[in-house]
Order: sequence, then structure tokens, then C-alpha cells
Amino acid sequence: MVKFIGEYSGKMDDKGRIIFPAAFKSLMQPDGDMRFVVKKDIYEDCLEMYTYQEWERQSEEVKAKLNFFNRKHAAFWREYMRNRAVVEPDAKLGRLSIPKKLLESIGVSKEVVFCGSDHKIEVWAKEKYEASSISGEEFLALTSDILPDIK
Repeated sequence: MVKFIGEYSGKMDDKGRIIFPAAFKSLMQPDGDMRFVVKKDIYEDCLEMYTYQEWERQSEEVKAKLNFFNRKHAAFWREYMRNRAVVEPDAKLGRLSIPKKLLESIGVSKEVVFCGSDHKIEVWAKEKYEASSISGEEFLALTSDILPDIK
């Protein structure tokens, strides 16, 4: 499983393409599957990119918990799968063509930040990424709430 770590800035070109960070590309198998599934994050104004393999694993895990003869489950699955895209960096320059609708949903106008988040990559409009940072005190409070036994 690929682990993405680090933050990398990029700019959207006139055709709406963004160069995929070379540091992330180097983590992928040279002749392997370079496809990613991109979706809007449910909590933040960013996109999430999962390797196709990770997306398959997660979606199969969710699907296994559903009964498609149950209307609520079917509605959940439909919404879960809505507004997803499969993207792949081009072989020559590593450009990604993320659908305009997804980029607009997070407010991208020109500059983006790719943020490695272990099993996924978050894609942010640069201004929103910078504004999303929390203070050290807020982080310590979250740490105490979520991981009270860790010192």
C-alpha cells in the first residue's frame, strides 16, 4: 500500500490540467496502475484522491455492509458513488485532468495544494488549504480528546 506524505503546490493550466507531484508519482510502481479515484471530501472543501486499488478496497468494504434490497441502503450507495472520477497522470508530463465540476466544488481558480495524508491525497485550493490550519493549542486539545491515553 502506498503512503503519501508531504505538501506540494501546483498550478492549473489553461486547459484545467494540474501537474501531479513527482514525489507522489515516484511512490507508484513504474509500470503499475497509475489510476486514481477522485471525490469531494464530506467534511472539508477539498478533494480526496485514492489509488484505484485503495478505492476498490474501501468501496468493497462499504458495499459488503449494505443490503441493496433496502431503499435507504440503495440511496446511500447511489450518493456514495456520485461525483466520482477516475483520473490518471499522462505519461509525458504527469498532468492530471480533474473534472471541472469537482475543482469548482472546492473553489480552485488557479493554485492547488496536494497534501499527502497517508492512504490518500487531498487536493485543496491553495487559499483554503492555508486557511484550514488549526493552532497548536487546538491540535493539542483534539489530541487529548481523541487519544487520551497517549502521553
